[in-house]
Amino acid sequence: MREREWRSNTRSQWRRGSPRKERGAFRLENQGDGSAAVILYGWHTVTAALANPARRIRRLLATENAVRRLADEGIVPPLPPELVRPHALDARLTADAVHQGLYAEADPLPSPEIENLPVSGIVLVLDQITDPHNVGAILRTAAAFAVAAIVTTARHSPEATGVLAKSASGALEWVPIATVQNLARALAALKERGFLAVGLDSAAADDLAAMPLAAPLALVLGAEGKGLRPGTRTACHRLARLDLPGAIKSLNVSNAAALALYIASRAVA
Repeated sequence: MREREWRSNTRSQWRRGSPRKERGAFRLENQGDGSAAVILYGWHTVTAALANPARRIRRLLATENAVRRLADEGIVPPLPPELVRPHALDARLTADAVHQGLYAEADPLPSPEIENLPVSGIVLVLDQITDPHNVGAILRTAAAFAVAAIVTTARHSPEATGVLAKSASGALEWVPIATVQNLARALAALKERGFLAVGLDSAAADDLAAMPLAAPLALVLGAEGKGLRPGTRTACHRLARLDLPGAIKSLNVSNAAALALYIASRAVA
């Protein structure tokens, strides 16, 4: 559908009170295979998903202002949006969620196999980092540094939906997430393929900035407080710290990821 036709049709739907207009509460739809939809909200998050040919959108809800902005920016969704009032989106999300008039339900993106990850650049490995805000921020930073993929565990990690997706600000569409059952085995598989595995540890003897690094590189980050689990530490080739000059010697894990990626990307360029 051409942009002019889509703009005209969506505005006509709103005026006529078509069946796609808001009708109160909405139910979350499942696929025939029972897979739950990924929830995406916010301008950057949803429009990035709309632009991703690999992302199948099941349902798109938008306010009149959001529909107008989509048309003004030449964004033609793969399916017509269901026009709703802002409070209908507020009711579907937490009180602090900023939806900017856009909400989508979509299929999850496929998880690549470790064996199919490119043997180049940098991969981030997350050891049971459970806070969706932190993982979303890490994803956003990973996209900025052209990280090849993120590897995380199926358990003890947040799902790629909702708050995580909003915090990632569209990066879910650009950085593949490989979900594995056992992180130590995944690291062993990466090492077999030639990756240098370096785990970040604030108590490590070596400074990451002084360490010889080479691609392909797997940077391994542990959860705040707990850090890397013993099995994960053992699976790394080396451990490294971020050498900080101030009184505080540890950072929030998303900030640590940003600093580590800055150091590593300059070293392996």
